[in-house]
Formats: sequence, C-alpha cells, structure tokens
Amino acid sequence: MKKLLGIVVLSLLLGSNAYSNNKLNSFNKWLYDNGHHEFVSKTESEICKVETKFSPLWYSNKCGSQYKNNLKIKFFNGWIPEEVEKISYGTLLYEFYKFTVFPFVKDKRKYNRPDKYEIDPSSNPYKFKSNLQENKYIDKQLKKTGLLSYLLFEDGQITIDKISPNDRFGKFINNKTKLRSMSVGKTMVSYVAGHAICGGYIDSINSRLNDWPLIENTLYYDQKLIDLLNMKAGDRKYVQSSDLFIKDERFDGINHDHDIADYISVFKNTKKIKNAPFNYSQFSTELILNYVLFKTGDDFEKILEKTFQENAKIEDSVFFFKVPNSSKERGDANNMFFATRYDYLRIAKAMLDDWQNDTCVGKYLKDIHKRRIQKN
Repeated sequence: MKKLLGIVVLSLLLGSNAYSNNKLNSFNKWLYDNGHHEFVSKTESEICKVETKFSPLWYSNKCGSQYKNNLKIKFFNGWIPEEVEKISYGTLLYEFYKFTVFPFVKDKRKYNRPDKYEIDPSSNPYKFKSNLQENKYIDKQLKKTGLLSYLLFEDGQITIDKISPNDRFGKFINNKTKLRSMSVGKTMVSYVAGHAICGGYIDSINSRLNDWPLIENTLYYDQKLIDLLNMKAGDRKYVQSSDLFIKDERFDGINHDHDIADYISVFKNTKKIKNAPFNYSQFSTELILNYVLFKTGDDFEKILEKTFQENAKIEDSVFFFKVPNSSKERGDANNMFFATRYDYLRIAKAMLDDWQNDTCVGKYLKDIHKRRIQKN
C-alpha cells in the first residue's frame, strides 16, 4: 500500500457578520456562564435583580447587557480582510464564538436544535493508531495563530496530534467539540453526491439537472452536474462565494436562513454565461446537495448514513444545517457541516481509502479530479 498521507488542519476561519449588540451580549454571557471570569465581569443593578425578566422596565434598564469583557475586540462589517496581518486574541475568540457557538445558543437550543440533518455515530467507529512525534513548528503556530487543531496521518497512524494550548483556545474546545466546516462543507457535499451516484439515485456526473422543477427557467436548469461540481455554472454575474449580486432586500448573501426556493426566485430568467469561467460559489454547492435531496427523497438520510456512518465510521454525530421552517420540497439542506476534529480525519481517511481501493466512490473521485478545470 502506498504511503498514506493526510493532513487535517482546522483553523479559526476569520469571517464576520455585521456586528450586533445582541451577539456581543450573548458572547459575554457565554464567557461568564462557562466560568471564564478572567475575561468578563457581571454588574447587576438592584432593579434588575427584582424586575421580571423581559419586562419593559427590564429592557429599559438594559438588564440583559450587564456583562462586560476586558478583551480587545475589533468588529468588522463582513469578512475580516485577508490583508489584515495582526488580529487580537479577543477578536479571534469572538469570531470563534460567533461561528461555532452562537448559531446554537441564540435560541437556547444549542446542538439540540432540530433544524439539521444529523447522522448518528457508527456502531463500529474507526479506531486510530498513534505513533506521536513532537513538532516545534506546529507548537509555535498553535501558540501564536488562530489554529485550533492539527492532525497528521501517515502510514496508517497519527504521528502529530496537537490542539490549541489552554492559554490560547484549548480552554474552549476539546476532542468532542463540533467544529464548523466553512468551505470544507463543499467537499462534504461532493462526497455525498458520489455516494448518491454509486447508490443509483443519480446516473453520473454527466447527468443534467433537467428533472428538477424547482430550478426551471433559470441558468442552472439542464446543466450537467459536473459543471456545478467544478464551479463552472456560468453564474458569475449573479453570485460569487457567498455574495449575491442580484439586488433583493430579502437577502444579504447566501446563508443557512433561506432555502433553495427562496433564492431561486431571484434567478428566474437568468442565462448562463457562455464559455463559463470558474466561479467559486456557495450556491452551486447548495444546489448540488439539494439535488441529491430531491433525487434520493425519503432515502436522503440513508445516503448520509452510508457516507459518514458506514463508510467513514464516525465516532460522534455529524450534521449539515437545515433551513428552519422549510421542507425537503423547497430545498432545505445547507452545506454548512459540523464534526469533531477526529471525525474530520476519519472522513478524510475514508476518501483516501476509496481512492486507493478504486471503489465506486473512488472512481467518482478520480473522475472529478481528472475533469477539474483551471481557476485562472
């Protein structure tokens, strides 16, 4: 067997939504409630101690905002620009909270929130072997950057297994923390699509999306699946990354708050750009995942189980976001994916095993790799 080398690096991705008091208050309360009093203090007035929670008087006295942190936090309107070289620890910690914790605590449901497609652990999770080595360079990066986790897997065993030190981010995460995938969610969707093809639900990567009524009369209708997988849908005039260029007051971008039926309404009567260039787009991935949802129907969860539970042999549950108050018919699957650090490695290993063993999914991976396009 050829040398198996897989590196899973989970870093604190520096993205940002518009700053809001609600989010900051929630962040401060989270710090306080979890015992991180070195960062935050609570000063409660006498009236807040006796006043009914959420009453007009409770609000007027700002009783829900009586936490104050001592962190240096810079708030960005949108993503933190890549050219920003120095970012404070407080800013990184706030960004971690915003993406990994806040989506679940804002409605007090945390990871029990029902709007997700969640896959239970395997009954026989893959057990890693380890032959750990020290690496001073990785130690240095963990101490000074937003890196949360580093795993190196080679020759069938983990040789480097590092997590952010306790005086950095280690006090906020552990091996059971479900980390947000960000763009790795696109990889997860592609892997699920491969299992749907091998399960006989979709003919091939050359199948045309001409049997899905939801996208009729849009530039995406009748396109080949491979073009969406290659980010070559010819939609650069309308969407790029998670930015929606079509002006509509309902949407400020592509996120997990709207389903395909919502977004596709603004794509009506659009035309594909000829000789379509590469266009990195979250929406293409959303369409792929929901096309799999459409084609598999009631078996969608079975395909997810086949992918992650049976093939990757995950040890903890994993999940994709599901758009709240929607339905499968409207396309309610979102490509934002959550898993633990070890389960990300289990999934990466499963992909490598598929490739090396030339399974049906392995042939799919080789096919889309062979047909990749230049980004220019």
